Order: sequence, then C-alpha cells, then structure tokens
Amino acid sequence: MSQVHNTISILTDSEAAGREIGRSIRQAFDGATADAVIVFASARHDYEALLRGLAEEAGTDVVVGSSSAGEFTQDRRGEGQVSAMGLRSSEMHFAVGIGRDVTKGVAAAASQVVGSFQGLRDRAAPYRSALVMTDALAGHTDALVEEMTLQTAGNYRFFGGGAGDDGRFHKTHVFAGRRAYSDAVVALEILSDKPVGVGVAHGWEPAGVGLRVTEAEGMKLVSLNGLPAFDAFNEHAQRTGQGFDRGNPMPFFLHNVLGIRSPEGYRLRVPLAVQEDGSVMCAAAVPEGAIVHVMKTSNESALQAARAATTAALKALEGNKPGAAIVFDCVATRLRMGAVFEDELAACARMLAPAGFVGCNTYGQIARSEGQFGGFHNCTAVVCVLPA
Repeated sequence: MSQVHNTISILTDSEAAGREIGRSIRQAFDGATADAVIVFASARHDYEALLRGLAEEAGTDVVVGSSSAGEFTQDRRGEGQVSAMGLRSSEMHFAVGIGRDVTKGVAAAASQVVGSFQGLRDRAAPYRSALVMTDALAGHTDALVEEMTLQTAGNYRFFGGGAGDDGRFHKTHVFAGRRAYSDAVVALEILSDKPVGVGVAHGWEPAGVGLRVTEAEGMKLVSLNGLPAFDAFNEHAQRTGQGFDRGNPMPFFLHNVLGIRSPEGYRLRVPLAVQEDGSVMCAAAVPEGAIVHVMKTSNESALQAARAATTAALKALEGNKPGAAIVFDCVATRLRMGAVFEDELAACARMLAPAGFVGCNTYGQIARSEGQFGGFHNCTAVVCVLPA
C-alpha cells in the first residue's frame, strides 16, 4: 500500500513554508511520518531554513529535490513557490544519495551517489529507479548520467533534471536531507515491487539544414561549419523572417533551439547568449563534431509531447494503476508558451487522474529508461509515474 500527498506553499518565509508543507503531509498521513519527501523551491527561499522546517514537521530526513524555475502540482502552478510530494509506502523503499564536486570529477561524484543505492547490494526489489537532480550550471550532466548508468550496470531507470534559479542562471542548488548544495548531484533511490514508468518527448523538428559543430568548449558553441555560431543563427533568422537582436537574443532563442542529431532522434540544447567573438553559450554541452539543426515547434507540438511522454510512462507500468507522478519540463518551454503552459499541465493531469503529480521547470531534463530516448535534454517533457 502506498500513500501520496502533493502540496504547494506560497508563504515567503522559508521556514514557515517548510513547516506548512511538512504539516500538510503529516496530516494527510493521519499523523504518521513520511518515508520520503520530494521538494522543489524557488530561488527566493532560504533553502536550509525551508528544509529544516519541512524535515521536522514531516518527520523524515529522506528529503531530495532542488531549486527550481517554476513549481506546480496537478491543480496549481506558479513561480516563487515551493512544491512537494510526500510518500509513504510498504511497496517502495527509498534512500538518499549525494555526489559532491561534480566539476572536479564526474566519475567520483557518480560513485558517491550510487554508493548509497541499496538495490546494488540487495536484489530483492525487482524494479530500481532514481530521481536525479543536478546542479546543471556545473555542467557535465550528460557524462554524469552515463557514469551512473555504467556504475549501476544499466539496472536503474533515471529521471529528473537540472536545478533552476527562477531563470537567473546565476547559482543553482540541489537538496539532500536538511542541506542545500551546489556543484553536486543528488538522487532519491526508489526500490519497488511494481514497475515505475518513465516517458520522454519534446515535439521539435528541424527547421534548417544540418550544420557540423567545428569547435565547441563544453557549453560554449564556438563555430558551425567553420564560421562563428552567431552567423548560423543570424542566417536562419534572415531566411525565416524572424527578428534576432544580438544584445537580447532570448526572444529568438526560445523559438529556435538546437537539435543534436542522433540515431534515436534530436537531443535539444537551448542557446542562451551571444559572446563578443560570435560564439553562443548554451544551457548544456554541445559535442564537437556533431551535426546540429536549428529546430522549430509550436504550442500544439509541446502539448502533444507532454501527452506522448505521459502515455509512454503509463504504458511502462505494465498494467498497474498510477499512484503518483513527477513531471519536469524546461523553463524555456514555460517562457515560450506563457499561459498556454497551463494547458500542458492540464493535459498531464487528465491523463494521470485520479493520480496527481508534482514537478517543476528545470534547466535541462534527465531520462534514462529502456525503450526511451535517454540522456540529458533541454525543452523536453519528462514524466515518471509511480505505481499505486
């Protein structure tokens, strides 16, 4: 048997917000303590005051989450808030893992995280998954997901995303227990007697010819086809009749992301800023030598992607009923869609009902599951469904 409670706090006092959430969870469980709590919080909050109040009221230090860039549940959404899910279950078991100093060593950070996974030692639970939240501004998330997959021998489904900070792109944090960390990755291991479903989809398609990445330095895209990256975007803007202000490129970039071509499809990267030398900073690394396309989408395509991700996650339950879900989508998607983003969340709510969900807008999304397009993404909907 499993119990789930989703809640949002709009309180601006961080400790009070944490206590409000913790009390709400405890009350929903008839006074019993939570087995685990997933929490996402706006950058306006004092994270450790928030986490302290939450842990004390919910009665558990098995707390994992991150700072975010928009918070929501199945029936509420907004910015500057705190969203949370309390879990209590006799059929799922939870453990918290944390890896520090990602920028100094991806393999070491991944090893620290998976070292806490009980499923690597106790094979009793047939289904192994983990919610993974990382400091996306520290970079290396693709490599981190690959390392965690390697070190768990591919036996875990991963889902999650990169921490946000309300679109400031200044400093992001992940949460483990009562502490908040930067340059780190955290995970909530979920060992289950029933399947856990993960779905991923984005709804973008190529709008231009393929371009080779001739020079890149991590998240800095230096040149395409031997020319400054800016030139390729500027040519695309002129060809399609779009405005492109080099000093304020985000209105253009939100509608014209990059797609890295791969055998499974296009992995998206959001451009963020144009540098003086014509290079373009992106929200995640673009590999040198890759073929990329400027991509296009529509609000309807984004809605269809959210439906497709939810459908795939529900199908992966193998006939079990949904008990709860965790939903992630990119902050760029929310900014591009505006109020229409609520339609995407409403579509997920209808498909998952009567199960609810909690989630947030992230700086990139993580998905690794059999039969799914895995890795680290931008502008992509990721849905994880826990069984009832």
